[in-house]
Amino acid sequence: MNETRLKYFEQEDVLHLVISDEPESRSVELSPNITVELNDKNEMIGVEILKASAFLRDTVLESVQAKTLQLVGAGAS
Repeated sequence: MNETRLKYFEQEDVLHLVISDEPESRSVELSPNITVELNDKNEMIGVEILKASAFLRDTVLESVQAKTLQLVGAGAS
């Protein structure tokens, strides 16, 4: 089995998650900045995130804000 690894291309601000070194058969665009790479069995072998720094910042902030609201809401009871 292949080892999962991350590659970040700073100049392009692209994050690539490599799940497998198998050849890519096709890709599916999940959103304008996220593409899933599939092998010939339609198994996910990679994920590419464009504008990665903004995506990660926004995703982490949303997660932290949601968790904080849950904790504050639970403490107010």
